[in-house]
Amino acid sequence: MAVLKEFRDFAVKGNVIDLAVGVIIGGAFGKIVDSLVNDIVMPVISSLLGGRIDFTNLFVVLGHIPEGVPRTFDALKKAGVPIFAYGNFITISINFILLAFVIFQMVKVVNKIRLVDAPPPPPTPEDIVLLREIRDSLQK
Repeated sequence: MAVLKEFRDFAVKGNVIDLAVGVIIGGAFGKIVDSLVNDIVMPVISSLLGGRIDFTNLFVVLGHIPEGVPRTFDALKKAGVPIFAYGNFITISINFILLAFVIFQMVKVVNKIRLVDAPPPPPTPEDIVLLREIRDSLQK
């Protein structure tokens, strides 16, 4: 029973609940960034590079392609053909960079809000101020 009580105390601590909320929001936010990269950023980059580049279909076949299998990323993956999918890596890398940048900006804003909301430091006690003045005058 002591273990259950200890686990309950751990689970209801604010930090654990905050972490759980952060993971859930992070998962949802990851989907938004995926959509941003796949539906907005990558088409723009593709059009700048010639208009017909689909980064998910940039790959190098490392094995034998069975007869009748089309040379597309999805078909080769389903057929079990080993491929070097560098286009997919490019897409995921751009996704990560955008996600990291947005998280960085969010942390900056939260830190700025925390600084504004932070209470001012308490005034230095008068005896400490007097001791500092005495120390400074003795040094001179």
